[in-house]
Amino acid sequence: MAYGKETIYIIGIAKSQQHNPITQQYGRFLLGFVVHRNTGEILSCGSTVVMKSTYDFLDELFQGRNIETDGEMIRGEIENRYFGASQKAILVAFRDAQRRFRLYRQGLRGDSLTRQDELSAGSN
Repeated sequence: MAYGKETIYIIGIAKSQQHNPITQQYGRFLLGFVVHRNTGEILSCGSTVVMKSTYDFLDELFQGRNIETDGEMIRGEIENRYFGASQKAILVAFRDAQRRFRLYRQGLRGDSLTRQDELSAGSN
């Protein structure tokens, strides 16, 4: 899929539980979002998960939602539909992506948006 110049890529980062295969394979949990820069619509979501079905499920759950205005609805969907070991990490990574998108909308660029050593509070 080709994305136009009106899109940006935002990442959210969280720690996963130590026993989680995601932690063993990747070290931390990441959600990556292709977002329309003006509207906040999520066009696509990628994640560091082990199983393709989880990847597809999360992409479908986020696609078409708004990263700014649909946060509570998305959190509810995750809490009521996703019962994998990474539920908390998904919620934390999504909050981190929302934070980074807000920074982008405020005009911040560069290191403020790309640093990966700043994990959000509340992660496992």
